[in-house]
Amino acid sequence: MIIDCHGHVSAPAELWAYKSSVLSHRGSHGRGGVRVTDDDIRRAVNKKEMAPCGHLDMLERHGTDMQLISPRPFQMMSSFEPGRVVHWFVEECNTIIHRQTQLFPDKFIGVGGLPQVAGEPIESTFPELERCIKELGFKGVLLNPDPYENTRTDGPGLGDRYWYPLYEKLCELGVPAHIHATGSRSDRSPYSLHFINEETIAVYNLVNSDVLDDFPELKIVVSHGGGAIPYQLGRFQAGSIVPGMRRTFEEGMRRLYYDTVLYTEGALRLLIETVGVDQCLFGSECPGVGSKVPEGHEHTLDHIAPTIAKFDFLSDEDKKKIFEDNARRVFNLDV
Repeated sequence: MIIDCHGHVSAPAELWAYKSSVLSHRGSHGRGGVRVTDDDIRRAVNKKEMAPCGHLDMLERHGTDMQLISPRPFQMMSSFEPGRVVHWFVEECNTIIHRQTQLFPDKFIGVGGLPQVAGEPIESTFPELERCIKELGFKGVLLNPDPYENTRTDGPGLGDRYWYPLYEKLCELGVPAHIHATGSRSDRSPYSLHFINEETIAVYNLVNSDVLDDFPELKIVVSHGGGAIPYQLGRFQAGSIVPGMRRTFEEGMRRLYYDTVLYTEGALRLLIETVGVDQCLFGSECPGVGSKVPEGHEHTLDHIAPTIAKFDFLSDEDKKKIFEDNARRVFNLDV
């Protein structure tokens, strides 16, 4: 079985129209809502959009049995004002995801978006977090380490006490957070690059803080193979070798989990060899940025399962862990 831990919702156009509407009137016309039928949702997951075919057909082509889906991060607008429109949109998006999981229970599993608003206490996300887990049956949530979305304002690093109430709540609910930045308001580093930068910073902050000691049961999954961290491990490992160290950077790094959303064989090999098989969860983010077919190739870049399957340094047991067992364990799946 192949479980993809990193997918995003293919939603009806009405969801994006709703976002545009509440942004344009800044909430002055009231909340409203997304009005779509089940057939509208079915059509959305079969519509050819950012890939050679629709969402469901792409998963079928790649042999993906189930996929965890969350909001499309670059759409989540954490830095926009007033904050109420951020809450409204993320909540509507989570509702669409829930309906999609109900219509396709053998294919999709929900991961919720947190309505994080730049400058708001993290506790403001808790009502929606609890709704996602307790009412909608979601198995985790996205965590945006930069609600200011790459403006000139820096928020607290993930080792800061600001985040501790969220970590406590995640441990209480027994669900993981999947680190994934949202948008970028800087032309210098557009959102796709911003994702990688923020994942790198997130791992660095978590490993070099008290979080992993204060919350030993906390489960954190880092998107896109941990950003630049596996590639730059030697730099951070060297910095952690000091008298009285409690752990090396590598030891701390192996307390986190990483998805395999990497689109080259060398990067996939480096990730698995660096963090270990037990810390890697199969993810492809299909359909998404990698759903392009390079010239001279038969498949899209995000068709990475065959690459992992052919690694001769992995046993059959190792591959099973990456493809399905680790996702079951980290996200508490009963599939």
